[in-house]
Amino acid sequence: MDVSFLGGPSPQRGVGVVAPFDFALDRELWRWVPDEVSLHMTRTPFVPVEVSLDLARLVSEHETLSEAVRTLNAIAPEVVAYACTSGSFVGGMMGERAMCEAMSRAGAVPAITTSGALLEALVELDVRRVALVTPYTVSVTQSLEAYVAQAGVTISGCAFMGLTRHIWKVPYREVVDMARQAVRGDADALFISCTNLPTYDVIPQLEAELRIPVISANQVTMWAALRRLGTRAVGPYQALINPAARSGPAAPGAGPGPVLPEEEQQQQEGWT
Repeated sequence: MDVSFLGGPSPQRGVGVVAPFDFALDRELWRWVPDEVSLHMTRTPFVPVEVSLDLARLVSEHETLSEAVRTLNAIAPEVVAYACTSGSFVGGMMGERAMCEAMSRAGAVPAITTSGALLEALVELDVRRVALVTPYTVSVTQSLEAYVAQAGVTISGCAFMGLTRHIWKVPYREVVDMARQAVRGDADALFISCTNLPTYDVIPQLEAELRIPVISANQVTMWAALRRLGTRAVGPYQALINPAARSGPAAPGAGPGPVLPEEEQQQQEGWT
């Protein structure tokens, strides 16, 4: 078959992604990526530690990150993203900046982290009060609260799951239930933490129901990385990605947004 008339393939633009060894949602990241961009994934070495502050510190050591970025240099990504929320907030804002600097030195390209992307997204959406959902234990959740507070953002409510393993197996309906618990009062937005927690399909549902922007760890990571390339993340009905989806408070008498049917929920990512 003569395919010379096609003129392709198109030039490849790459985003390097460094993830913890237990990251299980590669395909969720891809759902935010436009066709002209490729993700190049690598993982940190395995350590026999459950999800905790200790694990967050281990998977975010500078030498670990630098070595991971160096494994990506041969394919020349234009930006490198560290896809781990707890690993990038555990050292506070100064620690997050130092991580980006270490990755940039190793790869000679711009570098971002999930927690740094979170703060960018809060500025983009003009959020002063945020509700939080996490799958973490209380100590890891408190570390996230301290990180967000350090950026000058008030925590308006919080719900956490207390998990130390298999976070990628949490079904969507549990994420939605936790979101409803966390959002009380006058939150400007909701953040769903942890790159290993499936969130893609619940974002539009929750935005329609709660009438505030809903952002998640994987979403902000891809949004910020693609911004560095001068392009945009893709995804339906998500306020962070599409400014037209940013709405004000619910009108009086407005009902909740669409709810995923039981059968459809079982087909979503993260279901076991």
